[in-house]
Amino acid sequence: MTAEAGQPAEAENLIMEKAKAVETESAPESEEIRRSEYYTAKEVAFHNKPGDLWVSFLGNVYDLTPVVSKQTRELESDGSSLVFPLVKCAGTDISHWFDEATGDLKKYVDPIKNMKTYYIPQGRFVHVPPAEPVSDWDNSFEVPWWKDSTLKIGKLSASTRSIRVKNVLTGHEHLMEVPSEETVGQIRARYLEYNAHAASYTWKALKPNEEKELVFQNLDMTLTLQDNGIADDQPTFESLGIASDFHTPVIHLYYDDDLTVA
Repeated sequence: MTAEAGQPAEAENLIMEKAKAVETESAPESEEIRRSEYYTAKEVAFHNKPGDLWVSFLGNVYDLTPVVSKQTRELESDGSSLVFPLVKCAGTDISHWFDEATGDLKKYVDPIKNMKTYYIPQGRFVHVPPAEPVSDWDNSFEVPWWKDSTLKIGKLSASTRSIRVKNVLTGHEHLMEVPSEETVGQIRARYLEYNAHAASYTWKALKPNEEKELVFQNLDMTLTLQDNGIADDQPTFESLGIASDFHTPVIHLYYDDDLTVA
């Protein structure tokens, strides 16, 4: 075989090796892997410990770790802690605690005292005033945690969808659950967990062209999957009694490196 005849195969092998190398390479420590402002319920549920405590309510996600860390060692006179109700609901949605119209905790009229007060069947928690006047209540905070915008880290996705992301060159494939509100570019930022150099790939999907023929087409990274013509069929499947994962859309990644740079 001549040197010229062997060049295509050699080039292809070199591309393959380089693609695998960058796929498994860790992202630089200085690079902030930040996606969109949306989080899934599963992501919130992962942060369910006193030292790492998230909750969601009224469509937003809050990191209450600083609140809980500050209060953990401060016990009430009966030995209880005002963080217990928060720890108990860590990683969950607590929208039912709040009045959607005001954004404040729900209130009711106490039938005995005939006074409007907070409705807290889960028990009194941090920043909720005591039922009776006391001299040792710490009210030094400026705003209660549920009104503190500095604790809000993002929004809770109203709906999620599953996609499969396949690296055409290496054959690696990952199943991902993503917020339906995210653009493809923001989904790519999520994919950095699996491939630190996801930006080195062209993202494509099989879609009908103007002639109604199915062909692989580049995705617009500034649009959502739905706006890119990739419909979410999960609700339809569920309404028909078909498993929601009967068909999962596949995004194909094509490596861009043409070896023009050694």
